[in-house]
Amino acid sequence: MITLPFRKKTSTVGLDIGSSMIKIVEIDHSGDGPTIVRFGLNRLLPEAIVEGEIMDRDLVIDGIKGCVEQAGITTNEVVSAVSGRAVIVKKVVMDKMASEDAQEAIFWEAEQHVPFDIDDVCLDFQILKEDIGANQMEVLLVAAKKDMVTVHASLIRDAGLTPTIIDVDSFAVQNCFEVNKGGLEEQGNAVIGLLNIGSDVTNINIIQNKSPHFTRDISVGTNNFIEMMQKELGVDYDEGQRIVSGHFDDRNKSKIKDIVRRSSDDLSLGIERSISFLKAAGDTEEIDEIALSGGGAHIPFLKDILSEKYSFDISVHNPLEGIEYEEGIFNEYEEEIDQIAPMLAVGIGLALRKAGK
Repeated sequence: MITLPFRKKTSTVGLDIGSSMIKIVEIDHSGDGPTIVRFGLNRLLPEAIVEGEIMDRDLVIDGIKGCVEQAGITTNEVVSAVSGRAVIVKKVVMDKMASEDAQEAIFWEAEQHVPFDIDDVCLDFQILKEDIGANQMEVLLVAAKKDMVTVHASLIRDAGLTPTIIDVDSFAVQNCFEVNKGGLEEQGNAVIGLLNIGSDVTNINIIQNKSPHFTRDISVGTNNFIEMMQKELGVDYDEGQRIVSGHFDDRNKSKIKDIVRRSSDDLSLGIERSISFLKAAGDTEEIDEIALSGGGAHIPFLKDILSEKYSFDISVHNPLEGIEYEEGIFNEYEEEIDQIAPMLAVGIGLALRKAGK
């Protein structure tokens, strides 16, 4: 979204700063295909970032530094991303014009669609369809509040790194998914919903033929499920987190499934509103598949609960599918790599991106 001065390199480092965990991935682009050469993750204390707001800056900075050290990253240039209600992604129709002319016109167009003062946002755009008839074109508009981007970038700088690109989480997940699925050719015209379930925010991106139909972030994440476990089972945060990670011990699985079912109502509402928007816009009538990623992808029973509710396929996105990685870099997590892999969708998607592209 925002491209800063960039020195040509053979590898790219993706830095994903989540509310509960920091992930970093370095991908080498010099071979026949992308190869993950370094990886690290560092869990943050619950009080470091709350509902997307940084509550303890020093804890987050130390977390970034620890993640970089753990992974053995030697470059200071990273690609990162933002998400949340301060990010607006919207398809708009405007008069057909050259890309350079659209650069100026997009600011006037954005004023009609962005619910913030236009002087307070960073803007970017991508022409999706150059000609949709009636001398008009379809454009993807992306806007993010400047103060959020500034805070995010300064946090990275204070950790001793240089943010070369600041992207959007949902686009990073799409980048990763496209590479995992071989460029999406095998998906044909399928309408696919990418749900990246983080600690506090879920990114929803509905795509078809690599083009996003609908993108939004909703304030629902794994913490909602943890809090419900705390309330219903009388456990503390750490124990609630263990249960949401699949460690039931001798607890009643039926009760836990019922708690997950009730906790998933807001997530289901986000899916239903996305479908309703697509129908109203005339883009599509149905979603063919939902792919789950993020730390919430493996919440116990969630995939089955969503499958029971909807007619389309529900799958768990494996960001390591179709991507090479150096032997040994995941050895420390070998027994839980299936659980960890979905958390890497944003980090891998960011590391797959190069400045200027």
